[in-house]
Amino acid sequence: MSNLMTGGQMRTHEQAVIGGGSVTGLALMQRAGQGVFDAISQAFPELSDACGRRALILCGPGNNGGDGFVVAHLLAAAGWAVDVALLGEAGHLPPDAAANHARWVGTGAKRRDVLSLDQVVPLIAAQGAPDLVVDAVFGTGLRRGLSADVVEALRVSIEAARHSVAVDILSGLCADSGKWLGQAADLTVDLTVTFHTAKPGHYLAAGGRATRRLVIVDIGLPVQSARIEDAELIDAPAYSGEVARKDPASHKYGSGHALVLSGGPGRTGAARLAARAALRIGAGLVTIAVPPGAQQEVACQITAIMLTRVADSEALGVVLEDKRYSALCLGPGLGVGERTRSLVSEALSAGRSVVLDADALTSFADDPMSLFEQVRGADVVLTPHGGEFARLFPDLAEQLRAVAETGPAVSKIDVVRAAAARAGCTVLLKGADTVIAAPDGRVRVHAACRERAAPWLATAGAGDVLAGFVTGLMARGLEPLEAASHATWLHVECARAFGPGLIAEDLPEALPGVLKALL
Repeated sequence: MSNLMTGGQMRTHEQAVIGGGSVTGLALMQRAGQGVFDAISQAFPELSDACGRRALILCGPGNNGGDGFVVAHLLAAAGWAVDVALLGEAGHLPPDAAANHARWVGTGAKRRDVLSLDQVVPLIAAQGAPDLVVDAVFGTGLRRGLSADVVEALRVSIEAARHSVAVDILSGLCADSGKWLGQAADLTVDLTVTFHTAKPGHYLAAGGRATRRLVIVDIGLPVQSARIEDAELIDAPAYSGEVARKDPASHKYGSGHALVLSGGPGRTGAARLAARAALRIGAGLVTIAVPPGAQQEVACQITAIMLTRVADSEALGVVLEDKRYSALCLGPGLGVGERTRSLVSEALSAGRSVVLDADALTSFADDPMSLFEQVRGADVVLTPHGGEFARLFPDLAEQLRAVAETGPAVSKIDVVRAAAARAGCTVLLKGADTVIAAPDGRVRVHAACRERAAPWLATAGAGDVLAGFVTGLMARGLEPLEAASHATWLHVECARAFGPGLIAEDLPEALPGVLKALL
């Protein structure tokens, strides 16, 4: 996994390194611009012949604009015809950006003009589409929405250009939350080049859709030790390799026994999906607990999964006298109401690892605190989707939904971290940008975007399978945050492995191939 740094954290780190005297801001700017130039060359090899190529560089009033001037200089040196447009007055640029502006403009016979940003649209109308546009208007420090004329200049440039590149992050996006600040520009560039580490806004909300490719350039800053306030990106296949391995001397009970509670007749499919997923991901045994009226319906649908009857919470208590049950899953298809609340309470009182999903969460919508009092400090994972999250944490959901006028905006990381602290257990908020938080403040992010896009997961039952994956891993002994993190990565990987046509039943069946590839 790799750390995600907010815009503020990145600025603090840069300033500390510069203040220590090991590097100057001007040198870092040169490295950043060189990194963008190199990334362009690698991403678009068809542009390697600069003859007749035209580039348009849009520079802003800060150091992001300074990076843009470096890129312009390097492209011109490579033989490109380059136009540069600046937002604001050159006299107001910060020192390092001003130095690179002066270097670009030059002196005497070699002096170059710099356009104003409001000249961009007429320029494209007169000259036609450039081969390349580079957005270096605003970077990770953006604190306000873009004006309409800046949005229009960006839109016309990006839509006209053969290839489009953003420096650090597409202008208008909050680097911490991935939200558009103010007016939603809804633009997409071909490539974003950022520095040192990725930022949360590259993966969250609109940020995950705003670039087709993300490149992280090393500009020579020292790597910081992970801190609890840093979000971690679940991004490496090797991370889940341990899930594919088992102790060769282990027996089935050594891999845990998962118990999945089912709803009544006609409502058993979700529990069967979760149970199959728990078994596939390595739980040694899996049992479905069904109301008596659903026993025959479930029995004719399962083979390797076992079955027991549980009519109510008292019956569940009797079943859990068998201490070999190591993890429970409640919620998929269980039904909303008092019966589910009592089953959840009985499960939580048994001291086992517990996954609560779907109906097990909605059943506490009228009194979320009564649930939180029971889960606090226990090995519990809540796996809500957005609607279920809003029922349990309405104030946090409202903060997340609010239009962001200024930055840094409230992010999914912020609200899930707050939810986990409030509930006192691990919370996994599902979505294309899944965020998982532990009650101690640790946060993991997984985004199914760009090369990890998995649109086929938007299908009925996929969430039940994810709950089963988490349950199976907790049955095997993984702590809640780790179980949720591995399950999320593997869930998406199964969808990517199967591809179009995926239905929920396919996810557990794709898992063996995914795990084998990790060995």
